[in-house]
Amino acid sequence: MALHDMEMRHVYAETLKALMGENPDVVCVEADLSKATGTNPLVLEAYPDRFVNVGVAEANMISVGAGLASEGKIPFCASFTCFASRRVYDQATISVAYGNNNVKIVGTSPGVTAGPNGGTHMCFQDLAIMRAMPNMRVYSPCDAYEVRAVVRYMAQSPHPEYMQLVRPKVKPVFDESHTFDPEKAVVVRQGADVTLVSTGYMTQFALDVTNELAKEGVGVELLHYPSVKPFDAATLVASAKKTGAVVTVENQSIIGGLGAAVCETLCELQPTKVKRLGVPDQFGEVATEEYLFEKHGFGARHIAAACRELAK
Repeated sequence: MALHDMEMRHVYAETLKALMGENPDVVCVEADLSKATGTNPLVLEAYPDRFVNVGVAEANMISVGAGLASEGKIPFCASFTCFASRRVYDQATISVAYGNNNVKIVGTSPGVTAGPNGGTHMCFQDLAIMRAMPNMRVYSPCDAYEVRAVVRYMAQSPHPEYMQLVRPKVKPVFDESHTFDPEKAVVVRQGADVTLVSTGYMTQFALDVTNELAKEGVGVELLHYPSVKPFDAATLVASAKKTGAVVTVENQSIIGGLGAAVCETLCELQPTKVKRLGVPDQFGEVATEEYLFEKHGFGARHIAAACRELAK
């Protein structure tokens, strides 16, 4: 099976299993959601001695991860995004970031992809709150190839890191040759009329829009940011200087995440008109992705409309 035909969580589990085979220090830590993460049964059966299930105790999971990291292990601690960011924020701040411990935190089902679980589990602020944490790096891969590249990078990086993980299958944006550098944005398409900046789950839709608008004669320069922190300012500034207008889109609140990083960068280095697309200052609800895209105005047609408007 081609990598892009696999669910993203299974790509994560396969990659983690391979890394555990290569490095005996890599450990899988779960909080009773390993089937949702994809590591049960794949990782559990292959490496039961390095598979730690702490039970329904996510904050404890992060503390256990910090303890493992302090002894030289490389723990990957996964749970639903709401639990892997909001619920564990103090433990992640003190035990991981403040202590600069090499813990890898993985938040699954980000944003609207948590649809059936509703507002309590629909976390729209994990990029914002994790990005605000000193020492913490924040990643949001867009497809299966990038998930594999990011997880492999994390296993050899010495930094505290947080990664969003969309669970189901996602349309491919890249291919087998794709690599990950947190210091670099990816210029997916070049254009001169408007800059479109996306991350994670929304990049597949942003690419579709870019290709469609090209047929209309609108040149969209698509920048994909797999790393929201560190943030590649140089690529953004160069693009904004060329196009003079920027649209951002993310599967997140428009407060504090990718859109905020873009605005903070440009207001200091290259003042530019920016339109942020994403979830406004609201909680989620039980709903389909299509309903939420339409309600909050950040689906494909909304991205296209914003690009057309700013390209003028």
